[in-house]
Amino acid sequence: MSFPKLSRPLLRHAYSTSAKPRLNVPIDFNTTPLLHHNHKSFANTPGLPTGPSKRMTLYQAVNSALQTALASSNQVLCFGEDIAFGGVFRCTMGLQAEFGPDRVFNAPLTEQGIVGTAIGAAAEGMKPVVEIQFADYVFPAFDQIVNEASKFRYREGSTGGNLGGLVVRMPNGGVGHGALYHTQSPESLFCHIPGFRVVVPRSPSQAKGLLLSAILKSEDPVIFMEPKILYRAAVEQVPEESYVLPLSKAEVIKPGNDLTIISYGRPLYTCSAAIEAAERDFKGISIELIDLRTIYPWDRRTIIESVSRTGRAIVVHESMVNFGVGAEIAATLQDSAFLHLKAPVKRIAGWTTHTGLVYEKFIMPDVARVYDAIEQSLEY
Repeated sequence: MSFPKLSRPLLRHAYSTSAKPRLNVPIDFNTTPLLHHNHKSFANTPGLPTGPSKRMTLYQAVNSALQTALASSNQVLCFGEDIAFGGVFRCTMGLQAEFGPDRVFNAPLTEQGIVGTAIGAAAEGMKPVVEIQFADYVFPAFDQIVNEASKFRYREGSTGGNLGGLVVRMPNGGVGHGALYHTQSPESLFCHIPGFRVVVPRSPSQAKGLLLSAILKSEDPVIFMEPKILYRAAVEQVPEESYVLPLSKAEVIKPGNDLTIISYGRPLYTCSAAIEAAERDFKGISIELIDLRTIYPWDRRTIIESVSRTGRAIVVHESMVNFGVGAEIAATLQDSAFLHLKAPVKRIAGWTTHTGLVYEKFIMPDVARVYDAIEQSLEY
């Protein structure tokens, strides 16, 4: 489909005083189509059981997954800084009381020690789930992750030894007031190293299924990055029973024909709002929205097939645009779908700067930036 040139100044909708609705308004989590506001919509999400459900926040869904994993296997351990009383975000609340201090316990303030201990436990057959209090604090453990855990299965060779069940959980991303040391999204650093899976859930139901898969099913260690702004903001119905969702498999949240937007975690809600506004303003278009879920190793086939069909692509993430996840996806599409492209692949991401306290909202992608990218791609 071809589209007429759209003669609108950039960002007009974001700041206009006309009758047109503003774009940069708070996301309404009570109405967003990305959440299951009742259990009847479970059938629309592959892998979700359709039995009894309970309304949960994201942190409660993480807690439910940890409780389910601890109950299912005595090999599962849970430790980290302050997790015995529930942790900073209350994700481990009540677990020590139920499973005892031998399986759920506090660790000293040493990230490299936490991950190093987990590697040793996993090498001996345990399934340690450890928490780094904030993703910003993971860097002291970088050597243990990159030089030890990620190489373990390769070094074991034909023995079959692996660190499956080792999960490093961490809250990541912006929260509106996190400043330098509570806003970082370092996922792309870990995506450069083979041997780990890197997972970012978008919602409570996704968090539970993906975390259980990481703990109980994966033969690779997993870095599980939880968007902390969603811990309490995202509330939905979550199946009560145990279930797993596949790792390294993207999900088409919303089908479309004219453009593909690829994202993960919190920015998916921004993308959904921008898509709603664009489909309202640009009559006759439909935009596909894909959640990567696992950003490494990522689901190339789903993305390439979608973009080959729509001919246009935008990648959106919070982490800095330079050398980010979007760069890898754009390069892959250029290599594998070049002859299908009707416009350059666009990247909408965090600006390449440290996050000052009062500037966070200007650094992260917002609805207006995604809307403008949609407009530019359609009229290219």
